[in-house]
Amino acid sequence: MLRADNLSVRRGPCTVLAGIDLQLHDGEVLGVLGPNGAGKSTLLAALSGDLPAAQGQVSLDQRPLADWSGPARAQRLAVLAQSSSLEFAFSVEQVVGMGRLPHSSGQQEDLRIVAAALQAADAQHLSGRNYLALSGGERQRVHLARVLAQVWPGGAGQILLLDEPTSMLDPLHQHTILQAVRDFAGRGAAVLVILHDLNLAARYCDRVLLLQEGRPYLLGSPAEVLAPAPLRAVFGLDVLVQAHPERDHPLIIIR
Repeated sequence: MLRADNLSVRRGPCTVLAGIDLQLHDGEVLGVLGPNGAGKSTLLAALSGDLPAAQGQVSLDQRPLADWSGPARAQRLAVLAQSSSLEFAFSVEQVVGMGRLPHSSGQQEDLRIVAAALQAADAQHLSGRNYLALSGGERQRVHLARVLAQVWPGGAGQILLLDEPTSMLDPLHQHTILQAVRDFAGRGAAVLVILHDLNLAARYCDRVLLLQEGRPYLLGSPAEVLAPAPLRAVFGLDVLVQAHPERDHPLIIIR
């Protein structure tokens, strides 16, 4: 599985991420929270191999991630960047089908998986549309379908790294997409998702990593991390935390 040991990342002369010890688990959604500039996107880029480690290493199945070939890595690990865009008039199915490029599963199987991934991302109604004609939120859901298709069907050993997948979505589709991510983890995949909304993290994540100034502040269950003291220390927020009346996860109310 994907693991970071004593991971540090530098940008120029500055250490922007340090002291990261982290392991993703099959069937789990791990949320990453922190203020702007805390190192969330840097962490995702390092875990995906897009940024080199200045210290420590990232490994997949106990092999350094750098030792994996591009196609072999892509069959196991899919990444949704914070800003995903295309400037070509592809159809929605063609965009989602890009997720199947690392595989040799055949055209008919790929078409089946593309359709299933669109349905999982609540984007099946966009089939046949021109990607450039979509709204920002619709494009976001198409790109989520693309990365789902890349590691479909999401069993044990498959990994999703998602950078703010709900950033352009209305409240309904924020929940729809995170439920799709939760369901994907339910099939056995390991998911890391960067979020800004504390209550979304409380509802959909199994564990939460709280970052502050490029360092891990706290890693634990939503109840442990999304508590008044840590949120005050990291975000400067004065909050009231109660149990959700129906689901029992933490419900964070800003005072």
